[in-house]
Amino acid sequence: MSDAEQFPTETTSPDDDAVLDDADALAGVETAGSQRELDEQRDKYLRLAAEYDNFRKRTARERQEAHWRGQADMLKGMIEALDDLGRFAHVDPAATDAKTIVEGAEMVERKLHKTLAGHGMEIINPIGHPFDPAIHEAVMTEPAASKADDHVVARVFQVGYLFNGQLLRPARVVVKQWNG
Repeated sequence: MSDAEQFPTETTSPDDDAVLDDADALAGVETAGSQRELDEQRDKYLRLAAEYDNFRKRTARERQEAHWRGQADMLKGMIEALDDLGRFAHVDPAATDAKTIVEGAEMVERKLHKTLAGHGMEIINPIGHPFDPAIHEAVMTEPAASKADDHVVARVFQVGYLFNGQLLRPARVVVKQWNG
C-alpha cells in the first residue's frame, strides 16, 4: 500500500460540503439581520435627531412669543400714561399756570410707576437707610452728625430700579461718613 492510500491528503465527504453550505447560509442570515437592525437603529436615531431639532425650534419660538406677549402687556398699561402725556404736552403755556403743569407731570409719573410696578419693577429710594453697595452707588460723602449716622444714605441724586429682584440701575446717593 502506498503512502497516499494510507494517509489520504483530502478527507471530504458529501456531508462536509453540506455543513459548509449551512454555515455560509447562517452567516448570510446573521449579516442580513445585523444590517436590518443597524438600519432600524439609524432610522430611530435620525427620527430622534429631527424630533429634537423641531422641539428646540418650537421652544425658541414659544419663548420669543411669550417675551412679546409680556412686552405687549406692559405697553398696554403705559398707553393711558402716554395719552395723558400727549394731552399735557399740547396745553397752551400762556393759558396754564405752573401748578397745573407740575400736577400733570406728577400724574403721568404716578401712572407710569403704577404700571411698571404691576410688572415687577421696584424703585430704590434709600434715604435714611444704610448704604448697600449691591444696590447703591455712592457718588459723594458728607460728614455724619453722629456715629449712628455713619454709612447712612443722606440724599439720593438718582433713584435706582429693580426688576423682579434684578438690579437695573443702582441708586446714586450721598452717604454720611463719621469722622469722629
